[in-house]
Amino acid sequence: MADEDVVIVGGGPNGLMTAIELALGGVRPLVLERLPEPATLPKANGLVGRVVQAMDYRGLYERFSGEPGPPTPAPYFSFGALTLDMAGWDGNALYTLPIPQRRIEELLERRASELGVRIRRGHEVTGLGQDAGGVTVDVRGPQGGYELCARFLVGADGGHSTVRKLAGIGFPGVTEERFAGHTGQALIDAPVAVPGGHGDLDVPGVGRLRPASFLRTERGCFAHAMFRPGVYSVAAFEWDRPPAAEATFQDLRAAVCRVLGAEIPMSEPPAEQGGASVRVHAGINSRLAARYRAGRMFLVGDAAHVQSSVGGPGLNLGLQDALNLGWKLAATVRGWAPEDLLSTYESERRPVAERVIMHSRAQTALLSPGPDITALREVFGELLREPGNVRHISDLMSGADTRYPAGYAPAHALAGGWMPDLPLAGRATRVAELLRTARPLLLDLAGRPESVAAGAEWGERVAVATAYAEDRPADAVLIRPDGYVAWAATGRPDPDGLRLALRTWFGDPPAPVA
Repeated sequence: MADEDVVIVGGGPNGLMTAIELALGGVRPLVLERLPEPATLPKANGLVGRVVQAMDYRGLYERFSGEPGPPTPAPYFSFGALTLDMAGWDGNALYTLPIPQRRIEELLERRASELGVRIRRGHEVTGLGQDAGGVTVDVRGPQGGYELCARFLVGADGGHSTVRKLAGIGFPGVTEERFAGHTGQALIDAPVAVPGGHGDLDVPGVGRLRPASFLRTERGCFAHAMFRPGVYSVAAFEWDRPPAAEATFQDLRAAVCRVLGAEIPMSEPPAEQGGASVRVHAGINSRLAARYRAGRMFLVGDAAHVQSSVGGPGLNLGLQDALNLGWKLAATVRGWAPEDLLSTYESERRPVAERVIMHSRAQTALLSPGPDITALREVFGELLREPGNVRHISDLMSGADTRYPAGYAPAHALAGGWMPDLPLAGRATRVAELLRTARPLLLDLAGRPESVAAGAEWGERVAVATAYAEDRPADAVLIRPDGYVAWAATGRPDPDGLRLALRTWFGDPPAPVA
């Protein structure tokens, strides 16, 4: 008999998010984290894309942002250091949230603890085995080695994933050796730090630099973000200049000066503001796991895919892996999942990773030095004056172009896509607030009692709500826990079609209680 239903290896954002989803789905997972304390080196600098809305749908956005209310789209962003102007758009799905990764981990760990998730720090997986009944996990902890048995195991242990290697899953791809850089925290004062500029820098000889965007020069590229007034995350990436194995703040400052051709007056933050930890980046890996599943073992996040950080795609991709897998794995453990539900994790998420690797490599190419690339950038710049091209790139980077197969036919145009956050009249609420429990939701938006009656057959497994939305994309919508639409209908719905969708995604209805 298994000791645990689900063991998650890796206590970073993706592992913690998977644990939260499982806990919301009624499963109490165990998280094993190799590091005894949270990492302090700078990593991701925020969230970009659909994942910002996904965090709002889970009630986490206000914790992350420290501000009330839903997120608002970014009016500007960058693709390969070329500006995407989205100001004034309707339907802009490119959201951004500047927040250091270690703060994300802190807040996710707090939420996981609230839900009863157990986290063991300083516990490293050293061996794995599995059979038809479960997974055997060899662990080395502070008090010595021990063994666990679990029904399922999730590898969320990063690009050098031990789980992936022990499961015998290949990690094909390429490494760009020429690209290297430094990232760290710095204090920057006015007048270079623009007062009230929301993180803008005004560098003499260079010009105005917006946060969360890359500046490309013939020597490399520069990026920055501001998390607290005066405290910046800065990054300088160079070509054909191998970084030192261990970098100092002086190395970071020198790299910034080389890339920009100008010096930014910056100083080391005090220890209570994060100190001057500098991270070295050596090369860019673009790799995709040969498969996301080996029997009862699954990969999420960087364990399944790694790519350039240009454009900030990593957490958008990884956290949505967790949202996709979490409810499906919980349904399987709880015993109501359709037979092939778990197989849809890879079939849905792998194509998304392929597109992310594609556009991140394209952006890296556009950042390369040389007159040919400069000419290519001029052509791209002209193309990005056309709003349709900007929208295409914006949707690609945000993940707004993601559409999952409905799993049945015929399907409404909304099926498989993201459920928009509609304001709901008469309830003083919006769609996001109805999805906080991570349950499937059947939302009747036009007074269709036949839809409500069909959904009620699934009992507590599926939440049913009636509301009214004036500008609605459908009259009735069945929403998966991860925010994507399983079924929709405009006009008078077909109850049998709805029941087919309910069975496809959420299993047979529970037997009536005698």
